[in-house]
Amino acid sequence: MNDMSETSGRNSVEIRQLDLSFGAVKVLQDLNLDIHEGEFLVLLGSSGCGKSTLLNCIAGLLEITDGQIWIKGENVTWSEPSERGIGMVFQSYALYPQMTVEGNLTFGLRNARVPKDEIARRVARAAEVLQIQPLLKRKPGALSGGQRQRVAIGRALVRDVDVFLFDEPLSNLDAKLRADLRVELKRLHQQLQNTMIYVTHDQIEAMTLADRIAIMKGGKIMQLGSPDEIYNRPQNIYVADFIGSPSMNFMAGRLERGTFVTEDLRLPMEDYEFSAPQVSDGPAILGIRPEHVVTGGLVQSAPVQTSVPVDLVEPMGSDTLVYAQLGGDKFRIRMDGHATVRIGETLPIGLVPAKGSLFDKTSEKRL
Repeated sequence: MNDMSETSGRNSVEIRQLDLSFGAVKVLQDLNLDIHEGEFLVLLGSSGCGKSTLLNCIAGLLEITDGQIWIKGENVTWSEPSERGIGMVFQSYALYPQMTVEGNLTFGLRNARVPKDEIARRVARAAEVLQIQPLLKRKPGALSGGQRQRVAIGRALVRDVDVFLFDEPLSNLDAKLRADLRVELKRLHQQLQNTMIYVTHDQIEAMTLADRIAIMKGGKIMQLGSPDEIYNRPQNIYVADFIGSPSMNFMAGRLERGTFVTEDLRLPMEDYEFSAPQVSDGPAILGIRPEHVVTGGLVQSAPVQTSVPVDLVEPMGSDTLVYAQLGGDKFRIRMDGHATVRIGETLPIGLVPAKGSLFDKTSEKRL
């Protein structure tokens, strides 16, 4: 295990060359991650990618195979969870049903022999921040799902720690309540300015909550960046396909002297921002998001125009999703909710290559 004598003062949590294996199965592989002071970092990925496992390693709930974990400049790799200065909120509320809300909030503090006046101060502060003052004398059975999750967050909040860990805390709630609590979590972070590490498979939660997102796959971080960077400049096809609903459209072709060429189209890439000063010609894949496809009266102003046969139409209220075919591949288009499109018709569209994402076909990395 490599030694690390000092850490950056602006980082709240630092992970160095972290490995975790269960027998012969490698779950996390040579993972490095810096989480800044006061940052809201989201670990995002599909089931089994390692995001919750990584969170449990930070919390000390899993013993790592190799590497180091630093919190607030202290090496906590082998420290007990209670010694790491973290508060954790789980997917399940895990409240004591026989205790009142106030009892659940104070239980850990009383066991730690925190003075009564300090307990009262912390509970009052948490109750005010989470707006659960009227619930303090109730038991969990008399609370709604959203209220229970607020209490679970409050139980972490009263610990008065610098780092909060959230393991899919909203996944058990219905869609509306999830959206409401998402807003409350964002306000909570703005108010407290604590470091928060949040695990989810929901990209909407990630995009709306995060200062930065770490997208994981197979125990590795595929891209780390702001929501804007992740959305507009995905560094590989996996990230490009994972972020966005509906998913990005992909077209196979070749890059030839600054032009992306398919069997049916030629898309000039002179306004595209390449990742390197010089990019070699060769097989490539161009991704274009459904919302960046131009329709209606703006088609004629687009650099490239074509038309596609419409296979399916999904009215979504504010938007209309159109499923079509382009070059024999599925092609999705997001249109205005007032758009009138019928199955079987041919729809004129415009493409703006500069808004696309160009990837090398072999490495699947951004060009």
